[in-house]
Amino acid sequence: MTTDYFHPVSHTSMADTPANNGTVNAIKGDSVIAHAKGSPGTYSAPSRVTLHLEHLPSKHIKAPWPRTPSRVDPNNPPWPAYRGYHEYSFAHATMGVRLPTILGKAIDDTSRTLNEQSNEDRIVDLVQCLERMDLLMADLSGNAKLRPIIDDGEGDVALWNKEIAKYFQGKDFMNAPWLFAEAYKYRRLHECFSVGRYWKDYDVFYRQKCDTFARSADAVFELSMRFAEPFKQSENISEKEKAENERLMFLELTQVCLWGNSTDLSLLINMTEEQIKSLQSTGGDHLAATEKNILGNHLKQLWETVKVLPEKTGGRIDFVLDNAGFELYCDFVYADFLIQSGLAKQIRFHGKRYPWFVSDVTRNDWNWLLNTMVYGHLFPKASEAERESLRRLGARWKQYENDGRWAYEQHPFWCTGYTFWDLHSEAPDLFLHLSRSDLVFFKGDLNHRKLTYDCAAPASIPFDVAIGPMASAAGAPKICSLRTIKSDVVVGLGDDGDAIAEKLDKEEPGWKISGKYAVVLLSEGRPGEKVRFA
Repeated sequence: MTTDYFHPVSHTSMADTPANNGTVNAIKGDSVIAHAKGSPGTYSAPSRVTLHLEHLPSKHIKAPWPRTPSRVDPNNPPWPAYRGYHEYSFAHATMGVRLPTILGKAIDDTSRTLNEQSNEDRIVDLVQCLERMDLLMADLSGNAKLRPIIDDGEGDVALWNKEIAKYFQGKDFMNAPWLFAEAYKYRRLHECFSVGRYWKDYDVFYRQKCDTFARSADAVFELSMRFAEPFKQSENISEKEKAENERLMFLELTQVCLWGNSTDLSLLINMTEEQIKSLQSTGGDHLAATEKNILGNHLKQLWETVKVLPEKTGGRIDFVLDNAGFELYCDFVYADFLIQSGLAKQIRFHGKRYPWFVSDVTRNDWNWLLNTMVYGHLFPKASEAERESLRRLGARWKQYENDGRWAYEQHPFWCTGYTFWDLHSEAPDLFLHLSRSDLVFFKGDLNHRKLTYDCAAPASIPFDVAIGPMASAAGAPKICSLRTIKSDVVVGLGDDGDAIAEKLDKEEPGWKISGKYAVVLLSEGRPGEKVRFA
């Protein structure tokens, strides 16, 4: 790590600077004067005089958190932002270590692809992509200032450059808010290929995503063997028993969908197969044991919301997707149940237009998973019964897509640096589209960070307060965040949330990044109200 990562105090706001605890340091003037006159050999480190200010009034001024809505913007979240130069936060480790490591692996992947080419034009074009990646590595490692995005024809260029011009002029990777700086790095990585000729859609993370799913055999077949047959209730039980069975199935599959998020390639860079199996355990005993780790738990409220959808509304549910591979597979299992049980009639999945945060779902990842299940030979040690269960699941899911019950969408806004507090103003068409959904699931850590502005809000802050306009704007849909906790921001833990967080800070210092804990948080929104834009 270069010394450029460690910024002088001037970067830190007054609100973030520790108090001096009643002492003031003064520099003796004669040493400074001697140095100013350039007297050789007379300068030494300035001595200090400590003044003990015991009888002055104590300090009662508190930082004005949260900011009022009119003072909130991408560089000034409602509560203090996490920034790369904050050594106490996961932001520092990400910007200083994780992102260069991820970019290094991307360069290795591209070099491997280059060595497999034979066409000279394609080779030359890919060499130029590698040169641009090297420049990005130099910018990231040297903590360069954030420049505008080159116009590569993507629909998000104007949004990116407007945000940079308005809020981040002169900012660098380490003093811009972590969420924006991290997103900017992935946008620049896409630009390395998108301005070229032959490799515009190249995915440097594709091999990793496919390989991780291939190493997930135990969990994949645990689910496929259970759900290859369509969900049916026994005819010999009462309506009350059927309702209870449906409730229990919903709660268990919600947990499967939640904990499937444990496999995040941007965090699990060098994970072994056994570690992956441990994270992906989906057995009933495991789920019962892990529910106690859901710190903000709105599962009961979620069921009360979902069970009435068939009789009250059209039954449309949306998923804002997170990771490809095993997590997407778990999302599909969950969505399959929602369709078969009649709890939903249509499900829309929202993914990314290009590779994003290593493992986020793209259209190519969606197609690969379905086609691999139906036609692939990814699991050579699987039994014929296991392979058949996977084929039947894949065929049913492809049919959902063909008949319109499932749909994949990819709006440009999902790959911008904006948080979802700005979705209403910067992507009104998308907000209007989501407002017509009966329930929107936001999957995973990154989506949760964007919902909550990724800032140091107290853990006791209610979820609907933390997500701002996504709960309070007219027409805001009901929202459920399914998130295993993998970064600093934690909200929605109830009235005792601050005490819970402080206790975990003392007993398990890495609890916010371990993936051991989770939240299932529901916002009622303002559905049914007419959406209005300023």
